Amino acid sequence: MLYFASPDYLWLLLLVPLFPVVYGILRALRRKRLRKFGDEGLVKQLMPSWSGAKGWVRTVLYSLAFFCFVLGIARPQMGAKLKERETRGAEIMICLDVSNSMLAEDYSPCRLDRAKLAISRVVDKLQGDRIGLIIFAGSSFVQLPITTDYISAKMFLNSISTESVPVQGTAIGDAILTAAKSFSAQSEKSRAIIVITDGENHEDDAVDAAKQAAELGIKIYTIGVGSAQGQPIPLNGELLKDSEGNIVVSRLDEGTLRQIASAGNGAYVHAGNEEFGLNPIVDDIKKMEAEKYNSVVFEEYEEQFMYFLGAALLLFAIEMLIGERKHKRRLFE
Repeated sequence: MLYFASPDYLWLLLLVPLFPVVYGILRALRRKRLRKFGDEGLVKQLMPSWSGAKGWVRTVLYSLAFFCFVLGIARPQMGAKLKERETRGAEIMICLDVSNSMLAEDYSPCRLDRAKLAISRVVDKLQGDRIGLIIFAGSSFVQLPITTDYISAKMFLNSISTESVPVQGTAIGDAILTAAKSFSAQSEKSRAIIVITDGENHEDDAVDAAKQAAELGIKIYTIGVGSAQGQPIPLNGELLKDSEGNIVVSRLDEGTLRQIASAGNGAYVHAGNEEFGLNPIVDDIKKMEAEKYNSVVFEEYEEQFMYFLGAALLLFAIEMLIGERKHKRRLFE
């Protein structure tokens, strides 16, 4: 299957049919000017070396060359076949809070978008480690099963919003238990859960859930998103209000997140604007004993642009070498 990495350039292909049309118009205007000098047949006899056919040949070659050039800069690729391969690393389940409080703007552009950007950057740095994604609010579910297919991980990540979970709330404990059940059967030692949230847990006993996960040999890390003074929550163009009409202010609950991390034998990190906190946590996870995994992933696409650019260069060269004069063929002097 052919795939274009930069498909926007394909709009330039609309210019290809214009080249012969423009050339035809210019030829018609040229003939009109020649008629002013006299009979068209006599004028042609005065220019016996000029070839009208070669002009069309050059135009066709130029159009084909431009067509190949555009396909080349659009970066055609082939591949995307499933392939099983063995990797070594850890298994990491990321639990991402998608409740409305993650829309607070004490990070730019908001808590949720900042968290998604940090996860995306970490995924780019992973090599061999397997990653999964749990999203939660009032309930939790697996957005992405554990995998080494980092391309799919980023695709699933981009689709996440506060509407991804219909039940509002912040059930951190449920998210931890869901993540603990989502590790592969191949993993026994190198397993870690990273919880990214503002820590306002209203639904369950997250500390007890962390203890249960720790008993299974799973480390729990928490990243606190938000500020102690808190921020209002913009929703549908307005600020979120409670049942009494008061503006809801979402504040970071670091105490709860520290307790969860301690119960899970992990660590707590307060997310910063520049260093979100995922990098040092992933570096710590990589120190765990690496395990072998058999994974089914998509093969990387193979670039094909060089063939199209090569064809374009060849056609451009031939077009330039063809003049508009007839060749004089003399076999005998």
